[in-house]
Amino acid sequence: MEKKSPHILNASSNLLGFSLIIITSLKIAKISHNTYLDEFAGFACILFACSCFFSFLAIRTGNKKREYTFESIADYLFLIALFCIVLAVIIVTMKII
Repeated sequence: MEKKSPHILNASSNLLGFSLIIITSLKIAKISHNTYLDEFAGFACILFACSCFFSFLAIRTGNKKREYTFESIADYLFLIALFCIVLAVIIVTMKII
């Protein structure tokens, strides 16, 4: 199976930026206190940053067992963070509709 770490690193870093834009726009619009959107986006930021860290470690390590472990951790963190972003999008959709 092909290594997933470079793909996780790329996607996590892009979605980390997206999550930071969500938080920044909420703070600028001063609507962060009315919803849980900023909490989900903030938690997603932390998870995406950790996912980036572990995927980078998986790329840089020479030990195959550690590489697999770091890649698995990065993969699961990415999945949980993606779920948080989906919850944030659902919250935005429910507030708009």
